[in-house]
Amino acid sequence: MAGTRTVRAGRRSLDIHRPDKVLFPADANGKEYTKGDLVAYYRAVAPFMLPHLRGRPLMLERHPDGIDGPRFMQKNVPAHYPDWIKRVEVSKEGGTVTHPVCDDTATLVYLADQACLTPHRWLSRTDRLHRPDRLVFDLDPSDAGKGSDFAAVRQAALLLRELLDELRLPSAPMTTGSRGLHLVVPLDGRQDFDAVRAFAKDVADHLAEAHPDRLTTAARKKDRGERLYLDIQRNGYAQTAVAPYAVRAEPGAPVAVPISWDQLGAPDLDARRWTITDAVDQARTNPWAGLASRGRSLTPAGRRLDGLRG
Repeated sequence: MAGTRTVRAGRRSLDIHRPDKVLFPADANGKEYTKGDLVAYYRAVAPFMLPHLRGRPLMLERHPDGIDGPRFMQKNVPAHYPDWIKRVEVSKEGGTVTHPVCDDTATLVYLADQACLTPHRWLSRTDRLHRPDRLVFDLDPSDAGKGSDFAAVRQAALLLRELLDELRLPSAPMTTGSRGLHLVVPLDGRQDFDAVRAFAKDVADHLAEAHPDRLTTAARKKDRGERLYLDIQRNGYAQTAVAPYAVRAEPGAPVAVPISWDQLGAPDLDARRWTITDAVDQARTNPWAGLASRGRSLTPAGRRLDGLRG
């Protein structure tokens, strides 16, 4: 397991340390994945993933000993990171923290070599840290262990899309690679986090009130029962959401994958439909074509929502 392997990433050559180290032990199908597999995946998916990462602070979910070992959620850039990796210093209560920023393939590969399985991204960019250009609804099923749960996720996504369409806000679904779906709404970056989160809460409350037997905004699990949770908590300053095409620390190396609305109806779809073996093929279909150029203001959408709520 010792040794290094050199890979080319853009204009740089990087040494991958212990590439044969198993990060994902054999799953139910007997398939295991190594650090070398992780690096190869991120190198291949970089052209499709980087547009979702560029210019955004990241929080790194690291598993140096694989998914069965300890997990580290890393915000601050360690001193040993090479100086060509971009950084941004952001304010926090009582001080600042310096986040990494991933603008190129070499950075993505380097982070994979550091056993960063999952990069989590801010919903704002470094040049406008307090003005998010993404809004995320997290559709979280009550129990991931039942096959019917994803049917409830699918149904909730369609209900939420219908409401967002009424508000004239484009939206796009993404499997999380874990339990449910994210619905992503592109914004024009004019509102601050407080305004965006307040709007997301109003949308979720309205939908839950319209479907009280199916949906809930209750933060405490004991208050949700069997209802699906409409989670809007990621829409706050310094909060993060799993990045599109990020690998999740779950058996089989599932990936968070953008999908089209047509794909939402596929009978074999669930939150872990794609893994590092086939996620790049899905990325090549460009399921979110045009979404980035459709950022909207929440001001007219808020007025429309007020009208719906009476």
